[in-house]
Amino acid sequence: MASNRHLGRIIALQTLYEEEFRLDAQDVDFDLTAVLQRNIVRYKDMVEDVAFIEALVHGVSKHAADLDATLQPVAPEWPIDQIARMDRMVLRIGLYELQHDKDVPPKVVINEAVELAKAFGGDNSSKFINGVLGTLLRQQQGDAADDSAAAEPITEDTPAKAAKPAAKKAAKKPATKKKADA
Repeated sequence: MASNRHLGRIIALQTLYEEEFRLDAQDVDFDLTAVLQRNIVRYKDMVEDVAFIEALVHGVSKHAADLDATLQPVAPEWPIDQIARMDRMVLRIGLYELQHDKDVPPKVVINEAVELAKAFGGDNSSKFINGVLGTLLRQQQGDAADDSAAAEPITEDTPAKAAKPAAKKAAKKPATKKKADA
């Protein structure tokens, strides 16, 4: 049986997928809360953390445009609207958790997204999801490191930071001469 939060993410994924599908079909009667409750009721005997699911669904839905704007530069060869709908939903859920759920370790968030992609996406979805979310996590961690460094007060006693070492050049193999055929 799937863990409670894993099942919660599956319910969130189903709900968000239906939301986007029905809104794209111009379904004016769509009610996100009603669909979410219907999906939760289906698994009521296995789900305990309903608040997690509700927060995830409403958070991703509310911030979808911002999430997409963050995702787009990481995969520029794939415009957001051309990414498979299921992959797009998994990316949004993963990114939302990375940005807003500080209780879940980032590696767990990425692993959960990869597992969702394996279960519901295409053949290469899990690799794509892993690459995009891994890049976003590195960017997020880099920004956090930059922010903490910028917060340090600079005084006369502050030592100058060492310059970053240049990337090591790949070891060159000795050139071999081709034997001339006679």
